[in-house]
Amino acid sequence: MPGETANNNEIVIPSITRIYLAPVGTQAPADATSAMDPLLRSVGLTTEDSLKFNSEPNFEQVRSAQSSYPTRTFQTQDAATIEVDLQQWSGQNFKAVYGGGSITTVTITGPPAKTHYKFTPPRIGSRTEVMAVVEVIDGGKHYRYIVPRCMQMEGVSKDLAKTKEAVLPLRLAVQGGDDLDAWYVLTDDPAFDPA
Repeated sequence: MPGETANNNEIVIPSITRIYLAPVGTQAPADATSAMDPLLRSVGLTTEDSLKFNSEPNFEQVRSAQSSYPTRTFQTQDAATIEVDLQQWSGQNFKAVYGGGSITTVTITGPPAKTHYKFTPPRIGSRTEVMAVVEVIDGGKHYRYIVPRCMQMEGVSKDLAKTKEAVLPLRLAVQGGDDLDAWYVLTDDPAFDPA
C-alpha cells in the first residue's frame, strides 16, 4: 500500500541487557559497540523483566475562558529514571543500590579466625552520583543509553522470601546540567538514519 510504514525490522526485542556504573566523569563509549572504559563496571545479572528507562516531563496548561481546552501548554521540568532489579549481591552492588556507603572489614579472632564485612549506608547528604550506561542488544542492533550523572533517590525495599531469589532494587534518577546532555542514546540501528 502506498505510504505504508509498517516494518517488523523496527520492532525491538531486548534479547540481552546490561547495566554499567562508573564514577561521574568516566569516558563514555564513543559508539554503540566499542569497548567500554575499564572504569565502567557491570552490575552483573538482573531479573528478566525489571529493566525500565522512564522519561517523565512535566507540563503546565494555560486555561482561557474562551475555550474548553487548554490554550497553551508549556513544559516546566524534565525527569528520567532507570529501574532494574539486581540478582547479584556484592559490596559494589549494595553501594549502588543505597547510593554510596562504606564497607569495612571485621576480623573475628577466636576460633576459628574469620573475616566478616560491614556495610554502612550513606548518611544524609553523602549519597554519591554515578555515571550509568544501559546496553540493549537485539540481534545485530545495539543501543546504549548514556547517563553522565545519576543518583539513587528512592527508598530500598527488599523481599526476603523463602520462595524466590532476593534482589537488590537499583533505582537511579537522572541528574542534569547546562554543560552536558542529561541522557542520550547511541545506536547502530539503520532505522535511526536521519536521511
